[in-house]
Amino acid sequence: MRLLHTSDWHLGRSFHRASLLDAQRAFLDHLVATAQERAVDAVLVAGDIYDRAVPSLAAVEMFDHALHRLAERGITTVMISGNHDSARRLGVGSKLMGRAGVHLRTDPEECGIPVLLPDGAGHGEVALYGVPYLEPSLVRHALGAGTGGHTAVLRAAMDRVRADLATRPAGTRSVVLAHAFVTGGEVSDSERDITVGGVASVPASVFDGVDYVALGHLHNCQTLTERVRYSGTPIAYSFSEAGHPKSMWLIDLGPGGEVTAERLRCPVPRPLARLRGSLAELLEDPAHERHTDSWVEATLTDAARPHDPMARLAERFPHTVSLVFAPEREETDDTRSYAVRLKGRTDRQIAEDFVAHVRPGRAAAPEESAMLGQALEAVRVAESEQDEPAAPSRTAPAARPAAHGHPTGTEGAR
Repeated sequence: MRLLHTSDWHLGRSFHRASLLDAQRAFLDHLVATAQERAVDAVLVAGDIYDRAVPSLAAVEMFDHALHRLAERGITTVMISGNHDSARRLGVGSKLMGRAGVHLRTDPEECGIPVLLPDGAGHGEVALYGVPYLEPSLVRHALGAGTGGHTAVLRAAMDRVRADLATRPAGTRSVVLAHAFVTGGEVSDSERDITVGGVASVPASVFDGVDYVALGHLHNCQTLTERVRYSGTPIAYSFSEAGHPKSMWLIDLGPGGEVTAERLRCPVPRPLARLRGSLAELLEDPAHERHTDSWVEATLTDAARPHDPMARLAERFPHTVSLVFAPEREETDDTRSYAVRLKGRTDRQIAEDFVAHVRPGRAAAPEESAMLGQALEAVRVAESEQDEPAAPSRTAPAARPAAHGHPTGTEGAR
């Protein structure tokens, strides 16, 4: 039995506000072509098909087109929902789609109902179980997991898998798709945190008793054990993935459940480059010429922030999408307290010192110093006006009206 394990497509996601739709279409073309060329029996997609619960129309169209092409080629597809997906929306029409060989597993209570694939070589059926992302607070009661967190609900789901597997003919091989953070996995910056609802990571031992576990959620392709693997994302979604070759797992499941894995690289739409140095170094160093067509994250180490750095970088690196400032400053051996260092200095001198501190090598220019002085004077005047007591009114009080025929004024008072 030959399986193609992938996950975390995140259809519709952008990269620092740059569209990745063309790159995602190229990946899906590659997926369909690979499944056909390598005679794959089933494509496994371990969650996060979309990047958001309500995906864009373009993302839905890509998804629909890919499933149609796989179905037309007679390739079974088994998919689960991830923490980015809306399980209910993704699962609409799942039973009807199952008749075409597209099996969507989004209901946690159905995790013990497998997709059964016949083995053309006569080695019996393979049972594929889909365990969608399980949010503990939402599914613990349905799965009978009590008050536990991620480990408890996933263990309860796997108990259902093992209970069903025990009813199958002896020798039935088993595969589980799951979307979870398994202990030992390497994280990146682009996964959504799932710690709400308890400790996020679960031990790999919860999957004991099955032949292969196709994991999704972590974005780096990795092997936890020979039988438990992450495929990772097919495209990089953060600069923390710059060193992650993107790929899928081609899994051959032998007659006795033996696992043979081959890592298949995915096309790279645009490489990532993390460059560090002064603006002049990044613009002039010939070693950076190979990054002119890359997505670039530039970390500038200039002591003083250069003028218009993004536009100047874009002239050499048109796909610069991230700019970080990390000025390199000389260490100071001044151990005096802050109060001692300020003693005897005027407010204007302190403000000028601050400018020189945040812009090493560029103290306040004369016109800047003058502006600081004007600003401080304006503040001083405003504070003085607030502290000054209100002047008494110069308007004489109005005379009281006469009463009982008496004249007004002091004479009447007498």
